[in-house]
Amino acid sequence: MAWGLAMSQMGFFDLSDRYASLDAKRDPLVAIDAVVPWEEFRATLERVWRKPEAERKSRAGRKPIDAIVMFKTL
Repeated sequence: MAWGLAMSQMGFFDLSDRYASLDAKRDPLVAIDAVVPWEEFRATLERVWRKPEAERKSRAGRKPIDAIVMFKTL
């Protein structure tokens, strides 16, 4: 245990139970996700957010976060 916090691995149904709980509470993010066509933003987001492959010095390091996931986060 790190820093006195108990960390446990998620069970097989934990994520689906979490989503069901959010749906039952009428979470507004679920409604937004159903209405917004996120993939339509991908080309624009990738053009302004990431360096083009030709400008990258190396492919080293971790994989970049998906542009749509970053947009939703912001």
